[in-house]
Amino acid sequence: MLLEGINISKNFGAFAALKNVNFLLEENQIVGLIGPNGSGKTTLFNVITGIYKPDAGQIFFKKINITGWSPNKICRLGIARTFQTPRIFADLSIEKNVKVAEKFGRQHKNKTLSIKPLDYVGLAHKANKLAQETSLFERRLLEIAMALATHPDILLLDEPLSGLSPDELKVGIELITKIRSELEITVFWIEHVMEAILNNVDKIIVLNAGEKISEGIPTKIVSDEKVIEAYLGQVI
Repeated sequence: MLLEGINISKNFGAFAALKNVNFLLEENQIVGLIGPNGSGKTTLFNVITGIYKPDAGQIFFKKINITGWSPNKICRLGIARTFQTPRIFADLSIEKNVKVAEKFGRQHKNKTLSIKPLDYVGLAHKANKLAQETSLFERRLLEIAMALATHPDILLLDEPLSGLSPDELKVGIELITKIRSELEITVFWIEHVMEAILNNVDKIIVLNAGEKISEGIPTKIVSDEKVIEAYLGQVI
């Protein structure tokens, strides 16, 4: 077991964003997290990474209870993430963004020690370019490079393919699968591009209205009537 959530609940006033959600990720997996907008996917990522403290439930990383830990402490333990809207330092160069991220990483380094993050994501030739002058795709690549610079064991990706062209989608998918296969980093991946998810993950977790309604391999998920009714009927 690498990452486990037990009965995770999170409320915002009277609104229940997450309701007793359980999940389990093993080492070297790619796990998809899907569901309609507002189903609690990003909230779950925020709970895992310490941005929100759950109102109930516990998060375990490598059997360590990290519930309520600060985001920087969780990052130093080996959990990195990206965001729906890339969070970068706009006034700094691409290279300096990565150097800043590296300072928040952990001392123990995995296979990412053998790579240069900007080379790995294909941005080394733009290292001196200001982050604010980059395209959406470049910002998404930069954010992944920043995450890799922290030397994570698990990478949480929040809609990394959103808004990309078909060619960019192909590059993005290849990068995500390469991160797992070459660097042996587990990937937890929120996505609405269903073709990408269905063809590249080991299993899928489905949320709807804050509850987990299904979990399993892609072929099981696409035939689950609850999932089709709640979500897949809208996107496939």
